[in-house]
Amino acid sequence: MKSLPICKAETPMVSFFRLGSLSVSKSQLMNTLINERHNTFFHRNCPGSTRSRLLMDGVAEIAWYCPAGKPNDAFTDCTAFCNLHGDALSIEKQRKTLTEKSSVNVVLLPTLKKGDKSTEVISDLLESPKPLICLITDNDCGAVQMKKGNYKISLKDRSQSDVSEELKRIIREILSGSQTSFQLETMAEVSGIRVDEEDTVCQKGKSVAMETVNLLQGMEVSEIKDRFLPCHGRLWHEWCRIKKELYHLKGNVEKEKCKRQQELMKIREEQCDASCSELVKLFIESLSSLPSTDKEYFLKWTQILIDALSTDDLTSILQSYDKKWSEVLDLKKKRDKPDLLKRKQTELEQISTKLQSATFGLEHIFREMGQIYEAHESLQKQTKRGWTDWSKYPELAADLMISGHPMELMDGDAGHVPLTWISSLLEEVIKRLGDQRVFVLSVLGLQSSGKSTMLNAMFGLQFAVSAGRCTKGAFMQLIKVSEEMKRDFKFDYVLVVNTEGLRALELAGNAALNHDNELFAVSAGRCTKGAFMQLIKVSEEMKRDFKFDYVLVVNTEGLRALELADFEGSRFEVPCDSDVADDIHANTVRELDFLSIRKLHLKNTSPAIFSTI
Repeated sequence: MKSLPICKAETPMVSFFRLGSLSVSKSQLMNTLINERHNTFFHRNCPGSTRSRLLMDGVAEIAWYCPAGKPNDAFTDCTAFCNLHGDALSIEKQRKTLTEKSSVNVVLLPTLKKGDKSTEVISDLLESPKPLICLITDNDCGAVQMKKGNYKISLKDRSQSDVSEELKRIIREILSGSQTSFQLETMAEVSGIRVDEEDTVCQKGKSVAMETVNLLQGMEVSEIKDRFLPCHGRLWHEWCRIKKELYHLKGNVEKEKCKRQQELMKIREEQCDASCSELVKLFIESLSSLPSTDKEYFLKWTQILIDALSTDDLTSILQSYDKKWSEVLDLKKKRDKPDLLKRKQTELEQISTKLQSATFGLEHIFREMGQIYEAHESLQKQTKRGWTDWSKYPELAADLMISGHPMELMDGDAGHVPLTWISSLLEEVIKRLGDQRVFVLSVLGLQSSGKSTMLNAMFGLQFAVSAGRCTKGAFMQLIKVSEEMKRDFKFDYVLVVNTEGLRALELAGNAALNHDNELFAVSAGRCTKGAFMQLIKVSEEMKRDFKFDYVLVVNTEGLRALELADFEGSRFEVPCDSDVADDIHANTVRELDFLSIRKLHLKNTSPAIFSTI
């Protein structure tokens, strides 16, 4: 198995279009084939739909069905479904393009009687070597094979679920044979279709990105990191370890403290000496010189090209991680084989370390920028000759953050927040935005509870999603509120903070608890004064874990954060089922009573609000 950008994936494509006017919704029928729980394609019966069409006629939408490897998968392989909106009789160009590119054509029409307007189109499709399925509204013949590869299915007096199951069966049967495949990027070769890559600004961004990434060709990811990004690797991890030791000193405290501080400064010296990478130099020069629009294309192309470098290695490691993750999850649910669970957790941690080494993205380049800045800032060293001034790095990052680019808040590999870098970055953001009202929305939850998926759906973001761990550490993204929304919302920007999942399966015991406490402290500590909401995401299957020990983590760390800061109008929001809410609230009240002995100042705050979904 190999991971590819969807535009390069070769899959069979099933194209749907209608001929004439019908009472049956084609898009709604397609949704039942792909995912019965979600409206993949907008249709006439969706909320907010209207009878009149303003923009959709002639629009072709595409979606991919990806099997989960389960017995109830509708199709065994990744399959593209293309939906041509409107009457295909009047949009000939789109119809012909799709019928040529598709593996299977599915046509909805009123009748197959001769003399109908659709007769000529159906005749051409029947003569084509491409399989054809006709869905007819005025016929009650059931499902009939007209000749090899060609079928007709009656829609008259039949339920949508029956038609859907029949259609799935026939499409599976057709696709099990040898069929032509479809590749989305080949649509650029079709006459009359314009693609973004042809735009001058996109071409410029791509050429600059290729100049940067060409330095890395033919190199392993680990070699790239060691050679071009030395400051954020071993040196940064060693610095983080020593920094944490400063708060757990034993014996002669002053002597040990002085020793640790000298070690920290020595590492900063090494980082300054190592910060002469050609990759970072080219990257910074591009960010400094390109106009804002070109800069967006440059970053996107850089990410695409970097992903292509590590795709093959990363795919096999991710598959191993997912498999081992599922094994550990099953063992944790059963709770009857502690020794085997411990061994599997160790194996998962080893794969996680391997995955960390094989992962390479834009965030690693920004980490390097941050460490170069922190090292020079702590030692006040001059910029090397021929280099962009390191003091300008926060300004470059602030411009990107204001434009909507996500920035890493907490390094998930090192488990540390680069405070000097983040503080300077946020100061530059404040300086550029001026007196703006910012609402901080921080999301926290157990691993694979759907945090990133929820944020993507709420704000149109593009956080990575899958089973197992996707987000590592914490990321923040600034979203500008529209003028229309400002009147009701009373804020100019929303700062979304997405965090790594809690209860990481590769961690056990105190290591997992300490890790979770750190994540909550980072997540809840984003705002020292102002509007803040902590959204805690709980999945259905994880209610039990949440009930018994999760509230302790949330309230202990939350109240510690509240002790140090004044959150005006702050609240922690926990969406959960109604049968869980009362139990959680009772646990929370007990924790609040216990921790109130510390005389925490909770005036004007709501430490935990539990809302049902």
